[in-house]
Amino acid sequence: MSRRKSEKPFGSQINAPWADESPSDIKAAAILVSIKEIHLPPQQPRRYFDPDALKELVNSIEQHGILHPLLVRPLVSGGYELVAGERRYRAASESGLAEVPVVIRELSNSEAVSLALIENLQREDLNPVEETEGILQLLSLHLETTVEEVISLLYRLNNESKGKVTRNVTGNETVEQVEKLFNSIGTMSWSSFVRNRLPLLKLPQDIREALQSGKIAYTKATVIARIKDEQFRNSLLSETIKNNLSLSQIKEKARRASAKFRQAIRP
Repeated sequence: MSRRKSEKPFGSQINAPWADESPSDIKAAAILVSIKEIHLPPQQPRRYFDPDALKELVNSIEQHGILHPLLVRPLVSGGYELVAGERRYRAASESGLAEVPVVIRELSNSEAVSLALIENLQREDLNPVEETEGILQLLSLHLETTVEEVISLLYRLNNESKGKVTRNVTGNETVEQVEKLFNSIGTMSWSSFVRNRLPLLKLPQDIREALQSGKIAYTKATVIARIKDEQFRNSLLSETIKNNLSLSQIKEKARRASAKFRQAIRP
């Protein structure tokens, strides 16, 4: 999935002391720590790692080591919590590294979660479902509310913009926060997110899993999900994955199946 990148994505959203540090300064600040001292946080924003891509990274680390340090924060109980660099951490573990380079920063819970989400949202290989969930979690963090309430808020904003409900039900400050965050993301507007991404959360489980694992594109997933006949939908999903059907081929097969179904139920 291609992604437009700005020089400092999300920079306006984070007021952190390391924001202006150069890559060379960050690398110079890195120290080696035992990989056994690093612990994953309770809730990781990233859930799926492509096995082939992870294997390539393992091979690279075995040959060249870790080129970019992990970001961690110290734990009161001892050791460190991983903030950013989970893919490198997992690859380092698989390659058998005893020590890894890290940059240690004192971070609050909200700063740590925000940085973890941002790092993942900047990755080009993040699938659409993970990206959607990451943006919702980031909105939840900045608006200090639940993900479920964020989803309701976005649908309410969408209805207000279309005149379906009374305007100004949502506070101006909240609207500004939502718009500011999506502007900093730079890949889509909040209205595009409501229209194209929120529906992904309602996909049938098998289609959602195929999308999360990178087996199909989200445009194909949304077309297949519209098919009411579960048996045919499952069959088309399998065929799409196996033969890498194009979007136009999927639409044509869905159209023919729909026409056949309508003809069968005619009296």
